[in-house]
Amino acid sequence: MPGYYVLSKNASNLYHFVLKADNNEIILTSETYGSKSGAENGIKSCQENSPNESRYKRETSKASQPYFNLTATNGQIIGTSQMYQTVSGRDNGIASCKVNGPTKVIKDLTNS
Repeated sequence: MPGYYVLSKNASNLYHFVLKADNNEIILTSETYGSKSGAENGIKSCQENSPNESRYKRETSKASQPYFNLTATNGQIIGTSQMYQTVSGRDNGIASCKVNGPTKVIKDLTNS
């Protein structure tokens, strides 16, 4: 089974999505959006940009933990990974995002 997106809404009625691998681990978490259509456009952007190596920005947190951002063609951040313990862990996360990001499977939990 391929990875999948989970689209949800929080208590403040803001939308966001996560990209999960087939083992249900979160690969990428989006920003929050004011509308469902905004979050759906974010998923489309992730599907389009995730296979492209140049869209990944490899970062290190203030606590020295590697992570990555997936960006759109305009440089805007589409989503952020978890914090990893190692650079190789982060690089494996990017590889997983490249494989799972193009998936068309979306689990819509917004009930709207």
